[in-house]
Amino acid sequence: MKRVLILCTGNSCRSQMAEELWEVLGDGEWQAESAGSKPSGYVHPLAIEAMRELDVDLSANTSKSLNLFTDQDFDLVVTVCDNAKESCPVFSGATLTLHWPFDDPADATGTDEEKMKMFRRVRDEIKSKIQTFLADESA
Repeated sequence: MKRVLILCTGNSCRSQMAEELWEVLGDGEWQAESAGSKPSGYVHPLAIEAMRELDVDLSANTSKSLNLFTDQDFDLVVTVCDNAKESCPVFSGATLTLHWPFDDPADATGTDEEKMKMFRRVRDEIKSKIQTFLADESA
């Protein structure tokens, strides 16, 4: 089984969504983990709601520090924000490191419904990027 680590700053939105999407889309061939360079201590409620729309439950997930994973081997490390790219330690056990910057939906303003539009857009962008990677990798 291949392993992927998805890194962000707070580990509350993008990396959490990517972790669970990778688990689902990886079809049992990938184990996904996510972490943050400065973990927020929570998973954003709107990220939980956006994923619930895809029948994926993030409610039991926790925000984790990348320090938990620095001594582990991964086939792939993906940073999903510029801050994580800059502060990410080198994972010597990683075969490949990729940078996929996505907008931070936690920065969305307005009503919860207006914010949800950004959460859905980012969720769908992450899903598409993972699907493309997995299709290219298996080709």
